[in-house]
Amino acid sequence: MMAGMLRVRRSRGALSGSLLVLLGVWGALIPFIGPYFNYAYTPDRAWTATSGRMWLDVLPGVVTLAGGLVVLLSRFRPAVLFGSWIAALAGAWFAVGDLIAGHWAGLPAPGTPVGSAARSALEQLGFFTGLGVAIVFVAALALGRFTVVGVADAAASSAGSAAAAKTGAAAGTEPAAARTRIGALPRASLVPVIRGRSRAADPADADAAAATARAD
Repeated sequence: MMAGMLRVRRSRGALSGSLLVLLGVWGALIPFIGPYFNYAYTPDRAWTATSGRMWLDVLPGVVTLAGGLVVLLSRFRPAVLFGSWIAALAGAWFAVGDLIAGHWAGLPAPGTPVGSAARSALEQLGFFTGLGVAIVFVAALALGRFTVVGVADAAASSAGSAAAAKTGAAAGTEPAAARTRIGALPRASLVPVIRGRSRAADPADADAAAATARAD
């Protein structure tokens, strides 16, 4: 029963896993493709890799992508929970990483948003804060779905256990029935049976008996 509870239907993580994959791809690629439509942080050049982009965008984006793939494809409940947790941690890093980088000299800065005040706010949301909150939200939904055992999962597990028990019982009773049938067969006797000597003796014995009767 417990082994069956560890299995989940793959469709349960389809939506959450797909959203995490898309958000991870967005977070990892937007620093490199954003300059094409004037949506970027400095340096506002496409496909320019900096240490700040690698630590604050690419790394959490790849982790979110990996967690989303686990949630999407795995049918093992502990693995799905692990994928949801690492995606949630990556989303938290998206949300607060640039703030920590601004106050910690050892961490590379992400740069500054380009454009007007309104566009800078949108870039802050799309690159870091808003993206991180969205990832944490979706990962939390996945954790909630897979932490609690659903009615359908419990029913499927019970049905699988009952079928396995029935199969095992059938396999166990078949040899016993075969032994019963074999034991019911008549056994052949190994002692030879001598027939035809029980009622009468040889002719010589009969003559001897007659002579004895006449002498009396």
